[in-house]
Amino acid sequence: MIHVYLDDYRPCPPGFVPAATAEECKLLIDSEQIDVLSLDFDLGWGQPEGIEVVRHIVAVKRFPRRIYFHTSSPAGRQQMYALLTEHAPSDVQLFNGPMPDRLLRELARG
Repeated sequence: MIHVYLDDYRPCPPGFVPAATAEECKLLIDSEQIDVLSLDFDLGWGQPEGIEVVRHIVAVKRFPRRIYFHTSSPAGRQQMYALLTEHAPSDVQLFNGPMPDRLLRELARG
């Protein structure tokens, strides 16, 4: 299992596979088993947003085990969280905010 960090601007934390675009993230979702997915909403001017990744997850029914939202967009976070809350299986853990430092340190150690 891998951990994926979707962001076009922030540096990818150690222990994560970076995805700079919604398309890159969707390809990883389609081809890998994902433990932790951390989502940004705004992915650059004129680019698809993080909600497109969430819609893809719901459409293909390939849910990561744990999903966090590190976006600085409160409205974007709420859109993504609401859609996942409505469709995610009960074993998927949704966290309406960023990953805690403790988890980041744990995943960086492998």
